[in-house]
Amino acid sequence: MTGANPAPPERAFLGVETSVLGRRWVGPDPARARQAEALAQTTALPPPVCAVLARAGVGPEGASAYLAPALRDLLPDPRSLRDMERAAARVLQAVAQNERIAIFADYDVDGAASAALLICWLRALGRSATLYIPDRITEGYGPNVPAMEALAQAHDLIICVDCGTLSHAPIAAAVGAEVIVLDHHLGDETLPPALAVVNPNRQDESGDLAHLCAAGVVFLLLVEGNRQLREQGRQGPQLMALLDLVALATVADVAPLIGVNRAFVRQGLRVMAGRARVGLRALADSARRDAPPSAYHLGFVLGPRVNAGGRIGAADLGARLLACEDMAEAEALAARLEMLNTERREIEAAVRASALAQAEARGQGGALAWAAGEGWHPGVIGIAAARLKEAAGRPAVVIALDGDTGKGSGRSVPGVDLGAAVHRLVREGLLEKGGGHKMAAGLTVARTQLEAAMARLEALLAQQGAGAEGPRSLRIDGVLMPGAASVELVGQIEAAGPFGASAPAPRFAFPDMVIQSIRRMGEAHLRLRFSDGASTPLEAVAFGAFETALGPTLAAAQGLRVHLAGKLEVNHWNGRQNLQLRLDDAARPMA
Repeated sequence: MTGANPAPPERAFLGVETSVLGRRWVGPDPARARQAEALAQTTALPPPVCAVLARAGVGPEGASAYLAPALRDLLPDPRSLRDMERAAARVLQAVAQNERIAIFADYDVDGAASAALLICWLRALGRSATLYIPDRITEGYGPNVPAMEALAQAHDLIICVDCGTLSHAPIAAAVGAEVIVLDHHLGDETLPPALAVVNPNRQDESGDLAHLCAAGVVFLLLVEGNRQLREQGRQGPQLMALLDLVALATVADVAPLIGVNRAFVRQGLRVMAGRARVGLRALADSARRDAPPSAYHLGFVLGPRVNAGGRIGAADLGARLLACEDMAEAEALAARLEMLNTERREIEAAVRASALAQAEARGQGGALAWAAGEGWHPGVIGIAAARLKEAAGRPAVVIALDGDTGKGSGRSVPGVDLGAAVHRLVREGLLEKGGGHKMAAGLTVARTQLEAAMARLEALLAQQGAGAEGPRSLRIDGVLMPGAASVELVGQIEAAGPFGASAPAPRFAFPDMVIQSIRRMGEAHLRLRFSDGASTPLEAVAFGAFETALGPTLAAAQGLRVHLAGKLEVNHWNGRQNLQLRLDDAARPMA
């Protein structure tokens, strides 16, 4: 008996088998298209909004709630996480007895925001805490024995945030102090000898809250702390004003924007728009951002600046800024981070170019894109891995080699659990150290094991389906015409957001458009005006277009008809706003 014939390949969207950037356009499957059409008929919402809802699996009965996610409805019971009651009670005990508290945080945005959450909450209760963030180069990620020994000598309670789940020896070394871990990285079967390990990604957790970043876990601890204070007849600090920090961490740490994370980010953006937190206000001003904040700004404007200190400067700058109360101090910290971010971009550009060239030389196929280089700065390999992932359309790892070992950072794509694969390589002895979560991971590998480790990692990721769709596919959510595009429509689409990890901003195709005008911006960018000949022309911008084939091809296409694909957005400039398409790709119509 012969097996069933494989299903025929999905027809290319608009017939685009090979676009200007060499991609095959893929549209929504028929079932999703039918669901979107049914939503439009039932709810009277615009078809582009219905396309986003259908993609998220939202039916007509759930559309209203999805478009207005309420934190009170989506916030989980903190006590659903193991050790949560014990952790909150111990922190409150330290507050009541005026014990000495230390916060050991990771050096990225999630760690900085998690530390700032605790610092602000404790400050509102009249207590202070020592902040300790390890140096990325000299100490590496997470608690280390010398640091924990020193902190334990001077403190009664050490709270590890965004780290600690795998730190057995360092936590055991904290003799004389009790340790609480608030983390979200994947855990092993055994936990470190801490008083409490609150982590939705513990092996003995259900996984229902696995999408939380560390700041989300910390926020739930504060919710539980306030509940215990109420049970004691006391009022806890106001928590809603802290959601700007949770939103920043959630987006910057590429946490999936699903469930309560959507509500965290939606409400956090509203809080941030009020500009009450002096650190974020100073940071936005130093970046010259006067537009209302969006998830894009959290991930690509504010997040990289908070990260800059941990990457190439003083590791605690970001956390200090986020917890700062003095405007003059905040402006000084923001200015320093702005300078470091500029320096980081220059270092990262060189590493990124080398990594991309090396990965391209290795080949476009497979389930993993990876590169390793001598002397690459460990502080920028995570960003380089993210850029490599975007270019290749599959998980990517970039490794900085130094002596006999290499320190690597990886980024994944939706549906592929990179952290679990890295953990397995550690258990198999191919990596010296490693950890992370679904979308990001870090690792340490012996130079002699590099090729074998990457080959094994690729095999594990292939088993999860990485690379199956291929780097040449471009997902498109539907067709749109210029006459239907408006600032109001963008607002309605954004109500179905925020957009980010596991919920990408919708991409629409504008078919058979005529390019009316085109101009180059700086060395690499492109701005053009296009129309269907029947409605008001629409502006489009393509950043970095002349670093690819997109710029030269479109520059030569004025007056010609093209298919354009991108994301609608509202551009804010000098107090004005105008609609534009952020262009991702283009194609010539079929003859």
